[in-house]
This record gives sequence, C-alpha cells and structure tokens, in this order.
Amino acid sequence: MQLELITSSLTNNVPSLQGIISCTLFSLVFGLAIAAIYMFKNKYSRSMAVTLVLLPAIVQIVIMLVNGNIGVGIAVAGAFSLVRFRSIPGTAREIAAIFFAMAIGFVTGLGFVFYAFVFLILVGCASLLMAKFSFGENGHIRILKIKIPENLDYEDLFDDVFSRYTKTIKLEKVTTCEMGSLFELTYTVHLKSPGTSKSFIDELRCRNGNLNISLSRNKDGEEL
Repeated sequence: MQLELITSSLTNNVPSLQGIISCTLFSLVFGLAIAAIYMFKNKYSRSMAVTLVLLPAIVQIVIMLVNGNIGVGIAVAGAFSLVRFRSIPGTAREIAAIFFAMAIGFVTGLGFVFYAFVFLILVGCASLLMAKFSFGENGHIRILKIKIPENLDYEDLFDDVFSRYTKTIKLEKVTTCEMGSLFELTYTVHLKSPGTSKSFIDELRCRNGNLNISLSRNKDGEEL
C-alpha cells in the first residue's frame, strides 16, 4: 500500500501514453528534417545524422516526464551537462545543429508541437538559404605549409613571392621534422585570387628545393 502511494505521487504529473507517443512521432519527423537540413551542402558522418534524428525525441520524452517536478528537472539538467565532457568537440555547424535539435525537443516536450513546427521552418529555411548562397564564405584564405632545409633563413625567404600572390600572410608556427634536418613553416595566407594557386606553389618550390608544400583549407574542411 505504501509503495502504491509513493508510485502514485511520482507519476501524477506524467502525461498520457497516447500523448507521449504522438509527441515522440512528431519529434522523430522533426529530427529527420533537421538532419536533412544539416546534410545539405555539408560534409557529415552517419553517426551525426542519426544523432540529429533521435536527439529531439530523446530530449522531448525527458522533458515530458519531468514536467512540473523541479527536483527531477534539476537532476536531469545536471546529467545533460555532463555530456559535453564525454564528447569530442565538433565544428561550429555541428554544435549549432545539436542545439537546434535539442531546442526542438524541448518545445515538443512542453506540448507546443505547432510552435516547434514553426520554429523548425523558420530556422531551417534560414540555414538552407545561408548554405545555398555560401553566406560567410571566404574562399581566398588558406593554410600554407612549407618544408625547407634547416640551413635556410626562413624569415625573408619568401617575402617577394608572398607580396605578389597574397593580400595578407601570417606565420603561425615553425616545427622541426625529419630528425631536425627540415623545418615546416605553417602560414595563414589570404590569396589575391584562388586561380593563381598553381603558379604560387611553383614559385615557392623554386625557393625550398622542391620539398613538400601544401595549400589547403583548415583541418575541419571549413572556410576560415
């Protein structure tokens, strides 16, 4: 009898099973839409796409079950805050997609399915438009890595070449390699025109003894 009273007190704020199932189905549909928006003109992994589909439903059902119970809500918030310590940092777009999915889950979990749909449409359309028109893209900025023999003075070695092909250049770091026989110079360069990349590299090769040179975007594949 005492156990029944405790169980009743813990579950008296729980919504109906039909309501939970309905909201979960909506959350999964919203999650599919979020995943599709995230994958549009973007590099992605299968695990990230699946996570975005499931995350709104997971957050929604937790919110529905703790709705009105402040103590449980604080405990759940603390548990969710620990997730970041178990996660590998992602790109800015991945983080935004995760927050988007969580926000949809929160709104759906509170029972505002229509508002969640409106929020999905507005933010989703804004994201698609920015991806479509490459908003914020700066395709002229690259990471340049040059290997040179350790006996060369790299300070002024490439200055005239840089002045012809770049608007700005910054030496980020110098590292040794090949048992100290080579230096690897890492620059951030702003090219005057991306169409001159080949001639730019060719002139650099004449200065560094035809050792390895790489000209690429940043490590995450995003524009800088």
